[in-house]
Amino acid sequence: MLLHWNKYAQKLGDKGFRIMESLLLINDPVLNGTAITLELPNEGSKIEFESEINGLLGHLKGHLHNHDISITVIVNESVENKFAFTAQDKYNRLKEINPNLELLRKTFDLDI
Repeated sequence: MLLHWNKYAQKLGDKGFRIMESLLLINDPVLNGTAITLELPNEGSKIEFESEINGLLGHLKGHLHNHDISITVIVNESVENKFAFTAQDKYNRLKEINPNLELLRKTFDLDI
């Protein structure tokens, strides 16, 4: 199932439907019997995905020779992004990524 899911996403990407392609590839779908569950990050993504779901279902049903397949979308908004607003916040974030930044700052006596 995952193979045909990814092939369909690639086909959409080749046709220029990049948003739908990224929605299909954002998480691996979970297969439970004939029910496929996909987790998306927000309600807008869910609406966009559901507008194109019939093409995906047709592709999967045809290639997997199973007409009982259904797709359920779950919205998981629990992931929170932390944004750095001040210079100190940005510096701390970069220092988390690369601890050698502190050595560079001290060596050249740089301000934040």
